[in-house]
Amino acid sequence: MSQTNLMRAAPQRRLGGRQVLLLLISFFGVVAAVDAAMIYFAVSTFRGEETSRAYEKGLAYNLDIAGAHAQSARGWKVEATILRRGAWENLVSVTLRDDDGALIGLKLAAEIRAPVDGRKDVAVDLAEAAPGRYEAPIVIDSGWRDLVLIATRDGREMFRSKSRIRID
Repeated sequence: MSQTNLMRAAPQRRLGGRQVLLLLISFFGVVAAVDAAMIYFAVSTFRGEETSRAYEKGLAYNLDIAGAHAQSARGWKVEATILRRGAWENLVSVTLRDDDGALIGLKLAAEIRAPVDGRKDVAVDLAEAAPGRYEAPIVIDSGWRDLVLIATRDGREMFRSKSRIRID
């Protein structure tokens, strides 16, 4: 007697037109959902502008360069510190002096800007606590910030600086 082995192949599943259509719609639906989420997070967290009226400020750029040269020629020395006074409160202290000593009679403003989120920006006017030393309390949370100092005398800007700082 002869014995024969009959091997039966498993039936192959064929990919039909409906299944291909559902796969394509699912794939592009996931891609569109991820794109929509990324667009939402990008637009809601970053306003996209560093300064207001950028065009007008760009036109006055040569005046800014001349002001920077004049500021450098004055030879002012500026030292700024932010001291923690409590859980949230800080003290901004700025000392200004030149070769003749302390600089008095200035109007000094400080802006502490969050590099990414303008809603966390804080501005404060500093009062002269001692000759050449200007201070103001400020409430700000920790993190990386840009400290912008602007000193004016008789309505004319005399000094401007921008420094990246870390508040712990």
